[in-house]
Amino acid sequence: MNIPENIGIVLSGGGARGISHLGALQAINEIGIQPRFISGTSAGAIVGALYAAGQSPTEMLDFITKTNILRYFKPASNLTGILRMEKTAEAFRLFLTEDSFESLKIPLFVNATDIERGEIVYFNSGELIKPIQAASCIPFLFAPVEINGRFYIDGGILNNLPAEPLVGRCDYIIGIHSNAVSELKVNNMKQVIERTFHLVINANIESRKSLCHLFIEPPEMAAYKVFDVAKAKEIFDIGYRYTRQVLAAALSGHQSTIA
Repeated sequence: MNIPENIGIVLSGGGARGISHLGALQAINEIGIQPRFISGTSAGAIVGALYAAGQSPTEMLDFITKTNILRYFKPASNLTGILRMEKTAEAFRLFLTEDSFESLKIPLFVNATDIERGEIVYFNSGELIKPIQAASCIPFLFAPVEINGRFYIDGGILNNLPAEPLVGRCDYIIGIHSNAVSELKVNNMKQVIERTFHLVINANIESRKSLCHLFIEPPEMAAYKVFDVAKAKEIFDIGYRYTRQVLAAALSGHQSTIA
């Protein structure tokens, strides 16, 4: 495989598992790949936006490991979620010089779910922070995010691998999925809810894998949970190591089109 010039990268959601995207991007950077477009949802939307703004994967990891993320959330004042995401804008502004898609160094698409219409909505222009919040708004945990009178929740609910915006724009699409599934015993209601969400967002990626020329899914991520932020360095390292292996195999010609 020769490295194509017009490459797009798709980043899935996955909560704390999405930290593996940082390791994957670090590995991609090291072999000289510079994506022309990025598309992401949920955690992938956050990572994609900050990367597109010029932040390095290691800078983002450093912020995660040294910051009390919970201080950026507030209790919700209604029954649509436990927390509100408004305060997270403070964290995003630490990395984003302007609150607009147009200010990014790499064109970005993020998708969210219009909860009332039951539709996937893609954002790629205008205000940036609100769409990122909407794309990563995990239902039940966070109250829906309002944009122009519409209410949005996590984009991964309907499309956890948003490759569609890159089709026709990119000659080569790399899909990175952080939600590998393995057998798991569930022992309480919290585990049932988290496992159900994990399975739901996994179910909608099958039809999108075929849109990717290379599909990267670290199997070790099956052992991690949505809220395992304290294990950020471990998760980063898994994404880095596995992506290096997949890319080495692809570049040597020993890898099929879809990993």
